[in-house]
Amino acid sequence: MTTATPQTATAHTESERTIDDARERIDALDDRIIGLVQERMAVSAVVQQTRIASGGRRVSLSREMEILGRYRDALGKPGTALAMTLLELCRGRI
Repeated sequence: MTTATPQTATAHTESERTIDDARERIDALDDRIIGLVQERMAVSAVVQQTRIASGGRRVSLSREMEILGRYRDALGKPGTALAMTLLELCRGRI
């Protein structure tokens, strides 16, 4: 059996603290992201309602393609999937 030296125990404790701190930051970021997505959904609803009220279509496919390209350019292929999820949340399935 190996026993932990005081240095090993201290390093382990520091690692745990680092992980705990990083997880707290991730949780705070996730809270902000969720809030931003909810805000985006509300703004998107205004756009859709205004477009429909003026005789337009609920969804602008050219605009959605711009958004998909923007996310893909910034985040790579997974960015496209993220953008698709955001678009689905904000306008529902077409």
